[in-house]
Amino acid sequence: MSGGVDSSAAAALLLEQGYEVVGITLKLWPQDCLSRAEDKCCGPQAVTDARAVCHKLGIPHYLVDESESFQKQVIANFAAEYKAGRTPNPCVICNEKLKFGALLDRARQLGGEFVATGHFARLEKSADGRRTLLKKGRDPLKDQSYFLFSLRQDQLARSLFPLGEKTKLDSRQAARDRDLKTADKEESMEICFVPDNDYGKFLEASKLAQRHRGEIVNLQGQVIGHHEGIEFYTIGQRKGLGLSSPKPLYVIQLDSVNNRVVVGDDSALDREEFTVERCNWIPFDEPPAEMQVSAKIRYKHPGAPALVRPRPGGSATVKLLAPQRAITPGQACVFYDGDLVLGGGWIARG
Repeated sequence: MSGGVDSSAAAALLLEQGYEVVGITLKLWPQDCLSRAEDKCCGPQAVTDARAVCHKLGIPHYLVDESESFQKQVIANFAAEYKAGRTPNPCVICNEKLKFGALLDRARQLGGEFVATGHFARLEKSADGRRTLLKKGRDPLKDQSYFLFSLRQDQLARSLFPLGEKTKLDSRQAARDRDLKTADKEESMEICFVPDNDYGKFLEASKLAQRHRGEIVNLQGQVIGHHEGIEFYTIGQRKGLGLSSPKPLYVIQLDSVNNRVVVGDDSALDREEFTVERCNWIPFDEPPAEMQVSAKIRYKHPGAPALVRPRPGGSATVKLLAPQRAITPGQACVFYDGDLVLGGGWIARG
């Protein structure tokens, strides 16, 4: 329970469906959490709100310290990815390793059968009953299945998403109807541990990255400027390059080996083929040799028709029917067949 409206509504709905519910809030930061993210899911106000909701519902509430695991498995990966010239998605890692990893272990210790969250996604059994399938949430504006693509079958089988058939308005109304204090709480759209959504400032302040000079080059390899660290740039970035050019220039590639930022014009951002690594497949153990899918290259991306060919070693090639802009190494690419999540992987460097 993050102290937000969705996890509050999920707990209330499960209770009324006859489940024995226990509220757990994960403490993801050490004692300096207050200065980092007062109102986030690790902040004292969030904990207070979660506890108040549990008291109102008449269920136990526990605060579980997972700050060490969070630091090792989420924050360290976050920094390492930026240093390698990739743009990470920490929410996917946090779901896989903590919310449906460490938290499942805690649930077992408490005698719990499932972990439930306020994610807007749906689960159902396959026709033969042998697999748990992941589907988009009914609310297209709030669907969060993208962030859950890496969950394994053993994790999905022990998960519950009470809001999967609901909309955000339904969630708020459910909280209001039960007089929960989080009903009208503003939702956060940022990474929970990055204040003001300024990841560069966070990396510096946390001493996870430091500025170091390097070259900015054009697509022909000519040096046209300098940067202070590839960690502070992302693919498609236009502002803050400090370059003078008759036409707009964008970050096309981050070369960690040579400590270079490669820039070019808008057209150079378009790609129609790329590789994904560390794939996870949900409806099947062994995927078909070729699949026609809708490929979602980032969370807010609507999805694009593509042909996916899995390869040995857990990777796959993705061939888009039409080029897409700013395909970013380090981001998750998730494959759909309608509402069904087929799986996904992590976009590799070109």
